[in-house]
Amino acid sequence: MYQLAGAPVPDHRDLRGAWLQLAPRLRAWERTPEQGVVSHRSAAELYGLGHLPADQHEFTLPARRQTRRPDVRIHVRPLHRGEWASYGGLLVTRPPRTGADLLRAREDPEAVAQVTADALRGGYASPSEFAAALAPSAAAHGFRRSDGMSLLDWLLDLAEDPERSRWMSQARLQEQTAQ
Repeated sequence: MYQLAGAPVPDHRDLRGAWLQLAPRLRAWERTPEQGVVSHRSAAELYGLGHLPADQHEFTLPARRQTRRPDVRIHVRPLHRGEWASYGGLLVTRPPRTGADLLRAREDPEAVAQVTADALRGGYASPSEFAAALAPSAAAHGFRRSDGMSLLDWLLDLAEDPERSRWMSQARLQEQTAQ
């Protein structure tokens, strides 16, 4: 990655450089999720959500891939349409997928709760999108299988967010109109 003398330092320069190294022969605008998507703690930090330190650059790829960089962690998991977006010139998981990935990676639920509340407050996604993304992790956290609504409610309770009841009402209403 090159930088002109006197030019401002790009945001998240180290993360951007690590992402570009995942597919060095492709220009940033030519990339698809198959070449890697910023995820987990790195995605939360990129969006400015929560307070989890991103001490490694984390990426999700749909197939196994190795790197020699000790500051890069690669997660292998399918990426579906709607779970990622272009943000600041990088491909990054959307906040609902980021929250689900963090729970799947066994991050502290209170930290994931803060990421979730910050994302809802920032308008990055709807409560029903979060409930749907969180549903696969419900049973692992003591809720009925695929009960993303209860898991979302619990996370918002952990975050002690004053908008909890409004967001849960909105999620239930969106779920009803979708059926």
